[in-house]
Amino acid sequence: MIKTIITGVTAYISTSIDYLLILMVVFGSTPKKQRWLVYFGDLLGTSILVGTSLLLAFALGLVPATWLLGLLGLIPVGMGLKLLIWGDDDSDSEVDDALRKHRSIILKVALITVVTCGADNIGIYVPLFTQIEHSAIPVILVTFLVMLTLFCLSGYLISRIPKVAGVLEKYGRYVTAVVYILIGLDVLWDGGTLQHIFFSQH
Repeated sequence: MIKTIITGVTAYISTSIDYLLILMVVFGSTPKKQRWLVYFGDLLGTSILVGTSLLLAFALGLVPATWLLGLLGLIPVGMGLKLLIWGDDDSDSEVDDALRKHRSIILKVALITVVTCGADNIGIYVPLFTQIEHSAIPVILVTFLVMLTLFCLSGYLISRIPKVAGVLEKYGRYVTAVVYILIGLDVLWDGGTLQHIFFSQH
């Protein structure tokens, strides 16, 4: 269970470091008396992404060869390399547009979460869910919930500490990229893909 929790924590952090900056913007743009609604919006948006990832992972789980599923590890590896080489193309304009278009705080934050984190989260979570035992999924989901709560609280605190936000904005890209690559390599290894490609007997 410890390994499962660590895996869940690592996966969540890797997809959410940059999102801390988004949360900072959201908290700064939300009236003080309604800021608690940001948490439920984040929860709704993340639930949509996790649910989608689980469905995709279940469908891919029908593939008979385990090492083929391991190829999904190339997705986070590619995402990490892309982030290192070209940077992150998320923009605050997407956040601002969503905040202007919708009235409900919860729906606004959920939309922001899906728009800004969708590709990254699904790209990391689908390979993860295809490699773990079904019995470990509830542990991963609870871990995600705890991490979401901590990150939402951190986003609120960061919105009040500009210097900390500046450090994350400067180095968050590199930390995220490295973790993406490590997760991808772990999926490739756990799925037996690397062993099959480099060590299989012909």
